[in-house]
Amino acid sequence: MTVTETPPPFLAVNPIELVSVDDSKIVSVSVYAGRAEVTRLFKFNVKTGQNQLNIIGLPTALDQDSFKVEGRGAATIHDVTLASIPRPVVPSTSSELESLSSKKKRAEKALARAKKSLDSLSAYLTSFNVDHLDVSKLQGAVDAYDASAAQLDEKVTELEKEIKEIDEAMNEERKSLAGPSENSKLNLKASIGIFADSEGEIKIALIYAVYNATWSAGYDIRVDMEAKDKPVSVVYKGGITQSTGEDWTDVPLTLETAAPTFGLGVPSLSPWTLSVYRHYGYGKSLPSISKSASSYPAPPGRGAVLPLTQAFYGATSASAAAPAPEIQHRSLQVSSKGAVNATFGVPGLISIPSDGVSHSVTIAKLELAADMSWVSVPKKDSRVHLKANIKNASEYTLLAGSASVYVDGSFISKSDVPLVSPDESFDCPLGLDPSIRITYHPRAKKASQSGFYSKSTVHTFTQRITVHNTKATSSSSTENLKIKIIDQVPVSEDSIISVKLVQPALVLPGAENGGTGTLSGATELKVPPPVKISPGVSAMWMGNDDDAAGGEVDVDALGKEGKFAWVCALPLQSKVGLTLQYEVSAPVKTVIDGI
Repeated sequence: MTVTETPPPFLAVNPIELVSVDDSKIVSVSVYAGRAEVTRLFKFNVKTGQNQLNIIGLPTALDQDSFKVEGRGAATIHDVTLASIPRPVVPSTSSELESLSSKKKRAEKALARAKKSLDSLSAYLTSFNVDHLDVSKLQGAVDAYDASAAQLDEKVTELEKEIKEIDEAMNEERKSLAGPSENSKLNLKASIGIFADSEGEIKIALIYAVYNATWSAGYDIRVDMEAKDKPVSVVYKGGITQSTGEDWTDVPLTLETAAPTFGLGVPSLSPWTLSVYRHYGYGKSLPSISKSASSYPAPPGRGAVLPLTQAFYGATSASAAAPAPEIQHRSLQVSSKGAVNATFGVPGLISIPSDGVSHSVTIAKLELAADMSWVSVPKKDSRVHLKANIKNASEYTLLAGSASVYVDGSFISKSDVPLVSPDESFDCPLGLDPSIRITYHPRAKKASQSGFYSKSTVHTFTQRITVHNTKATSSSSTENLKIKIIDQVPVSEDSIISVKLVQPALVLPGAENGGTGTLSGATELKVPPPVKISPGVSAMWMGNDDDAAGGEVDVDALGKEGKFAWVCALPLQSKVGLTLQYEVSAPVKTVIDGI
């Protein structure tokens, strides 16, 4: 601001009236989850001295605590206020409306009389008695009835038309009384006091947050089973929805994953005191309890600003004069913005109308590597599920959202993608693979007795499973096909009942892997290795396979639920047979529930 030796003479306040949507342009929109930050740029002329800028048509969904004003020019901002625009009082009637109302009442009464005359005429015609009727006069009576009825019908039609025209005229008069319709969502007014050192053009930017705006992540995941290196293509999309009342037309837009906070400080702890409980009898007063007050930072003032960048006001050339000074404020506030999770800039300009409908934009297209796996739980369902473990090798953080999954060009299912950071992996179900067939044969059961003094009944159960890979041709994804077959053995909840897993010969965690295979507690925590059943087939407790993926194994939980898995390598057109055998022992005559 340029300081003059003599103050300018007192001048009247120069009013400046602007309409937000007509006299400004949105130069930036940042959309968060649940709100958006909008920057509007205004250009207008001021006069030397005091100017009062009034901007109407700001969205009602505006968060007033977030409202800021920034500007450039030889001027000083004195105050900023926001207020709702009072709706004008609409007159309920007028002389024209009263005249039309009276005319309508007369027409309605005339219509009622005409209809009553028609009813009376019809009643008169039906009142003739055949015994006393002169046949020679019958034709004349009928002709007279037709003529009178025709006149009344025409009168009824004219009156109904007249009443309809009066109603239309009354509606037009009511609209005229109400005045032009206003958007109730754009009912805020900003009043800004500006003191200008000299006459000229200045630029003002309004920065504010609005509710009723959000975005969510969505994905198209396409898997090419023939691809060698990166079989998964992920189209990362953002669905933007806003109903703020103002359209975002041809605006640069960014999507933010962070949640903005306004006036949020670190919470403070109140004193936590202990005392001996004392009982106070009826009628005695309790000692007063002191409350510790916590202080919170006040919301940022509306007059606080930071200088706008050249993106708002444009760059000045080297040959131009010195740039216009930034508009000063009476109270300056320095605000800092912490690091956010991610910011996605939408290329080019985009238009998002205020219609409450989701508008999709593409954030990125990612080519990612994945490991395919086949899983089945034939005890419940003999079908084989295919899934991909996809590694996010990109620089993008994948937000939680829904995904449409396609395999070899065919839509498979809708799935959910969790929050995935760069270099993390996630599982994506790819539907069923009918080319791998599993037969879960009927279970065989045999009972025997053992022991001499304390006899026990031993129930031996045998379950056979056949896995058949019917694929005729190989691809890069199915070349080293491995399928996981998940099953279980029962777990005893009673000390007199014991369960022993015979096949596969898995042992519980124990010293030097020397367990007995009996499903009882183990004292030492040592991970047993997978058991090789045959070439290409191994078995392990569920949870033990996480170790190969770099996860931590919960050793204490291995085998506690009796769940285990076979991992089978299946070449093309091959079969493999699996056998589950276990023994359940209990004293003779013990009735075992669950088998």
